[in-house]
Amino acid sequence: KERGVLVPILVRPKNDGNFEIVSGHRRHHASQLAGLTEIPAIVREMDDDTAILLMVDSNLQREELLPSEKAFAYKMKLDAMKRQGQRTDLTSAQIGRKFKESRELLAEQVGESRNQISRFIRLTNLVPNLLDRVDNKTMAFNAAVEVSYLTEPEQLMLCDAIEREECTPNLSQAKRLKQYSQDGKLDENVMDAIMTEEKPIEDKLVLKGDVLAKYFPRTYT
Repeated sequence: KERGVLVPILVRPKNDGNFEIVSGHRRHHASQLAGLTEIPAIVREMDDDTAILLMVDSNLQREELLPSEKAFAYKMKLDAMKRQGQRTDLTSAQIGRKFKESRELLAEQVGESRNQISRFIRLTNLVPNLLDRVDNKTMAFNAAVEVSYLTEPEQLMLCDAIEREECTPNLSQAKRLKQYSQDGKLDENVMDAIMTEEKPIEDKLVLKGDVLAKYFPRTYT
């Protein structure tokens, strides 16, 4: 209200004479809440894929991102990068190499490993209930990646099992669920057997060296 929008938003012109926001949706919404009727903007002509890349990049700069937000952002950007690099005269082997190069480039841009990029994108295959559990930290990230290989009906069946047993699968259980699914042997009985088994205690107690030094000589192993 006092100073207005300090950083202009980025928009592109539409055929109907209006503008589409590429970057700055939150600044635009905040301006509306503040009662402002104008907002500084940079107008730039760009195609759909360029707009997607700029939009994703601006969102990835936010300090706090949910795993689901990263997952769909990485997928959108990778798809746009692949489309921008497509050529009709490439062989299937060249297309596969180009896809790999896009993923490596994305990994460099966002500071993640290529494998981590792949794991995040796998999350986009989760049904909403399971993806929400990853966001609210009631399901571990790596376990969720393994669960993402289950079919949608199997994931919905897992949601029911989670509600019944009031627990989510750990990494070991998730890997076995994935294997049974790929073997075509995952049914409700198998899932219940895996989900109801006794889990080992995974909590770890960490004591710093200076704490131990109060009670044991430093020569002790």
